[in-house]
Amino acid sequence: MEHMSLDGVIQHDDSDGFAHGNWTVPYRTPAGLAAVVEAFGSPFDLLLGRRTYDAWAGFWPQAGESPMASGLNAATKYVATHRPESLGWGPVQDLGADILAGIRRVRATDGPDLIVCGSSTLTTVLLDQGLVDEVVVLVYPVLLGRGKRLFSDHAAPRELAFVSSQATPTGVLLNTYQHVGALRP
Repeated sequence: MEHMSLDGVIQHDDSDGFAHGNWTVPYRTPAGLAAVVEAFGSPFDLLLGRRTYDAWAGFWPQAGESPMASGLNAATKYVATHRPESLGWGPVQDLGADILAGIRRVRATDGPDLIVCGSSTLTTVLLDQGLVDEVVVLVYPVLLGRGKRLFSDHAAPRELAFVSSQATPTGVLLNTYQHVGALRP
C-alpha cells in the first residue's frame, strides 16, 4: 500500500531538500483512515525496508491507541536489513542475508496477509520477482513535480487488473489491483 500524488511522488519527509514534507496531512479524514484500516484487513503482518521500518519505529509505538496504531504495533514486522541486531520495534524478524529467500519463506507460511508499505525499492523487487498478489495505491489530488517516486526508471513494465476504487471526502482515491505479471506486447 502506498500513498502517492497524481504524478507518482511518494516522498513524505523533508530529506534531500524536498520542500513538501507531510503533503498528505490536509487530505486525511476519519473516512480515509477507515478505508485504509479496512484495506489492511485483520490480522496482518508487515514487510518493510529498513528506512521505512526506522521511520515507523520512531512514530507508531508512541502514537497512542487507534485502530491503525494498534494494528501496526501488533503486526510482525519482517525487515530487509543488514543490521538485525538494532531492530527494537517488535514483534520483528529480519529476513536474513538473502532477502528474497526470506520473503519466500514468510510467504510459504500459513500466516496473516503480508502488507508492504513505503519501501519503494523493495516494492519494485517484489513485483519483478512475482511476489505480489495485490497492489493498493492511495492517489492524492496533488501534483508535486519532484521527489521520490513509487517506481524507479528501472522498474519492469507490469500489468495490473482493476479490482476496486474508493474515494474519500477529500478526493483521495484508494485503488486496488490484482497483479497480473509482465506487460504483454
